[in-house]
Amino acid sequence: MQRISLFKRVKLNPVLIWWCDLKFFLGFLVRYFKIKVNSFLSQFEAGKGVVVEGLVIKRGRYTRPFLHTGMTGLFLVGLLLAPVLTQAVAEEDNLGKGGAILGMAGDMEEMTTSVSIKPRDGVITYIVQPGDTISSIANKFDVSIDTIRWQNDLKSIDSIKPGDKLEVPPVTGIVHKVKRGETIYSIAKKYDVTPQQIINWPFNRYANDESFELAAGQILIVPDGVKPSESLWDPKRYIAQKTPDAGAVSPTGKFIWPAAGIISQRYVWYHRALDIAGSSGSNILAADSGRVIVAGWPDGFGYGNRIMIDHGNGYVTLYAHLSLIQVSVGQTVNRGDVIGKMGSTGRSTGPHLHFEIRQGGNLLNPLEFL
Repeated sequence: MQRISLFKRVKLNPVLIWWCDLKFFLGFLVRYFKIKVNSFLSQFEAGKGVVVEGLVIKRGRYTRPFLHTGMTGLFLVGLLLAPVLTQAVAEEDNLGKGGAILGMAGDMEEMTTSVSIKPRDGVITYIVQPGDTISSIANKFDVSIDTIRWQNDLKSIDSIKPGDKLEVPPVTGIVHKVKRGETIYSIAKKYDVTPQQIINWPFNRYANDESFELAAGQILIVPDGVKPSESLWDPKRYIAQKTPDAGAVSPTGKFIWPAAGIISQRYVWYHRALDIAGSSGSNILAADSGRVIVAGWPDGFGYGNRIMIDHGNGYVTLYAHLSLIQVSVGQTVNRGDVIGKMGSTGRSTGPHLHFEIRQGGNLLNPLEFL
């Protein structure tokens, strides 16, 4: 009875219990790894013995000690160098892949440079060479003689000599420095173009892309602009022309004029479409029969309300900036059907139709088909 009462009074120390458990666990780990290492070494020795035995047969029994020592040494070296070799191989693999990608990028850049010619987005300076004339320089840079004459304030087309520096605009027209209070509309009126022609030049920038607000001092390219109080020497300047009647509604495989009005912008490299200015709300016609594949304003900007018709013969037509759409996707239309109303939605400065003819992803000149 005495012993039992004394035993009950003994309280176990939690730290002591934790230490005993840890000691037991560490002992278990040591025993476990000893078993695993012994098993691995036994298997290694067995395999090494087979290899050595074969080599002894081939090379002679006196080589046995050297072979055992050599293979053991190789094994230890392999264990020591394994992490280093693994990292080196991984780095080499990554460098190899990176090198391939960089090489591909370089090849693509070189191919793009040699094949594609980027349009000029600004004025360049050209030094007149012996034998140059205003006409030859204009032909070289695909601009009009008047464009070079106006930009350099030349009184005569014969007033240049070798060594002179001439500024060459990127396109036929006017390079204008915006003054305080000027707008797209006032500048367009000044140079006898439509505001849309200025908007269509892709390299013009605006303080506000929605209202086309300008900042004083900025440079604006006015394609096809004419200097005030000047007459063009070239009689082939773009002249607004009346579009013919759409004609009867009958599928002929030929395109008809999609709207009535005047041509406000022709097909050029930076505007691969035909703009037809007319009355807001006037009819837009299907240029040929086909199936509607787009009808709406999916991106909230750009073309604005638009319709695209697949004509089933490789051609697709697009009608943009509409105020009203009167067809739906999947609907079939006949040549001459009214599909919508002319408007000024999207990137537009006034009511007009932006008309495109596409084939295989290429934008074609509509005037060659109408």
